[in-house]
Amino acid sequence: MAEQLTFSLSTKPALGRDNFFVSEANQLAVTTLENSDSWPNGKLVLSGPAASGKTHLAHVWAGEVAARILPALNLSARDIAELATGPLVIEDIDTMTSDDEVALFHLHNLMMAEGHPLLMTTATAPAAMSVGLPDLLSRLQGTALVALDPPDDALLSVVLLKLFADKQINLPSGLLDYVLPRIGRSFGAAREFVDAIDARALREGKPIGKRLAGDILRGDAG
Repeated sequence: MAEQLTFSLSTKPALGRDNFFVSEANQLAVTTLENSDSWPNGKLVLSGPAASGKTHLAHVWAGEVAARILPALNLSARDIAELATGPLVIEDIDTMTSDDEVALFHLHNLMMAEGHPLLMTTATAPAAMSVGLPDLLSRLQGTALVALDPPDDALLSVVLLKLFADKQINLPSGLLDYVLPRIGRSFGAAREFVDAIDARALREGKPIGKRLAGDILRGDAG
């Protein structure tokens, strides 16, 4: 059978509150960010593995408090005094250079002095980070920490259903129960699976079902 021509179209992720699904895996993080007035010293570190929802949740919080969002990488090139004039999200603090560490140290101190909330995200908890500036490390380790756990079955189910619905695919009966125990425990793994099975089904003209899902999950070349 001749393979069908398919097109890869990038989409902008929806990062609003209505698109963030809550389960036991992220309930504590959601509740903590919803109550930023209670953060000790007005600051918080949000940690979690790649594709665990850190960026989405940070955008939700930023939208609620009118915070700016900046990457930690190249923070040293920014006007620190100008940044410390309102709520901030500094993403991926585990990617900082030594110059960025100095910048974050001064930004942290200014934010605390001005009384503006500061949210920092990282894939690695501060206690396990390699930070060369001792004064910054002590401040990070003294910051309240909330972690995002890998998504549980309830959360992955909703995410998979949403990803398939976005592609206008109706799941056959039993497919979700087949996929859940076999898929990687991350949003990234869910997205990769849905993209792969959709592309394979279109390319080969095959129906989406357990057989095709099994091929994708085993990594069988198509």
